[in-house]
Amino acid sequence: MVRVKNVLDTWKAIRQDSATAVEEFPAADLDFRPVPEMQSFREIARHILDASDGLIGVLADGETDFSNPAFRPRMKNYLRDLPADASGANLAAALRQSMDAIAAKLEAKPAEFFATTMKRIDGQEITRLEMVQFVKEHELTHRQQLFVYLRLKGLTPATTRRRLARQAAK
Repeated sequence: MVRVKNVLDTWKAIRQDSATAVEEFPAADLDFRPVPEMQSFREIARHILDASDGLIGVLADGETDFSNPAFRPRMKNYLRDLPADASGANLAAALRQSMDAIAAKLEAKPAEFFATTMKRIDGQEITRLEMVQFVKEHELTHRQQLFVYLRLKGLTPATTRRRLARQAAK
């Protein structure tokens, strides 16, 4: 059984690593992209922020049909007022504040809220808890992109540093 608390706790850890990656990426290189067709590091970080704020905001307000394009404009009501050229420090702070707000919204919901079914963007019928898990997994995918960009700049992501420290302590 998947529990709301577990989903949120693991998402908080993922978000912490996303924010740390943004803080540690060289400030002068935030607009770095490995090839012109890819998003820049800053754009990926901003996408993580906007997607989670927008999707969870609409979900928490009771939307049950994300396959309906009418929900997308409503997502804008939940986006942060952050300039497109926000600094790494400001983006990292916004990512942390966002996770705190998301957790507070979702922790306030009763168990029945998460058991209710809804339609995902592709029309698939899922529970609201599965949608929260979907948004978390979306971030996990983009966090990995941030990590690849860190590595391209010769930096080691926090998750690898922790693993190496555990191995060295044995």
